[in-house]
Amino acid sequence: MKPKFGVFDIVLYVLLFGIAASALYPFLYMIAVSLSGTVPVLKGEVFLWPKDFNLNTYKAVFEKPEIGRAYLNTILYTALGTTIALLITAAGAYALSKRDMLFRRGFMVMVTITLFFSGGMIPTFLVVRSYHLLDTIWAMVLPGAISTWNLIVMRTFFSGMPQEVEESGKIDGLNDIGIFFRLVLPLSKAILATIGLFYGVAIWNNFFSALLYLRDADLFPLQVIVRNMVLQGAGGANGAANVGGDAMIVDESLKYATIIVTTVPILLVYPFLQKYFAKGALIGSVKG
Repeated sequence: MKPKFGVFDIVLYVLLFGIAASALYPFLYMIAVSLSGTVPVLKGEVFLWPKDFNLNTYKAVFEKPEIGRAYLNTILYTALGTTIALLITAAGAYALSKRDMLFRRGFMVMVTITLFFSGGMIPTFLVVRSYHLLDTIWAMVLPGAISTWNLIVMRTFFSGMPQEVEESGKIDGLNDIGIFFRLVLPLSKAILATIGLFYGVAIWNNFFSALLYLRDADLFPLQVIVRNMVLQGAGGANGAANVGGDAMIVDESLKYATIIVTTVPILLVYPFLQKYFAKGALIGSVKG
């Protein structure tokens, strides 16, 4: 039996296709420009498909020493920051999910207030400086180690966990910490993967913290390098840079290639974690 499509369905599909195309077009355009030759780019002939296909732009990107160093910094910040953020968020959420916790309501009020009010940029900077974290990797990891929204979502998830899990752990002689690490966390892969992805993407794309807390160029993450290239250009006033003798690279192509190189790795993570979204984020946000 063939499915029936009404006018509403057709309009909905057209609308969704238009939204998807508008979101995908800039990405496809950057890929096409970054893979095209200098002349077609300067003439504005590139649309969705590369012309005079070559990889000179990407060679130029990977030959820059600051790109490789920033790549390693970003991977370090993302891996370390996500691990710390998940551990702190999960521990706090699990404690707040216990209805018999002392002063639980007061803690939840204080946590919820931070959703609407914050200390601000200058007080946060002063706190980071007072702990001597400036120009260290910890300045990129610790200030944003916990998100109030993620904490609340994870707390709701833990609140829906069967009480029998903890009771079985206590029968086996486990204390609260043992139950948390040996029983609760292994059963919470969905929410951990989902919240971990949120933290990872936020840290990967974070450049504002680096502008505030880092002065040493060797500690800059990839996003700062991209920002500097986009704002300042890479080839000077003529709009092109020499690569490998006679080869020329247009600034626009170099910027787009750098953006693609910085974006693709984090995009590749999504397909592997997509299956956890419904089990993690939706359960954590719907259950009371």
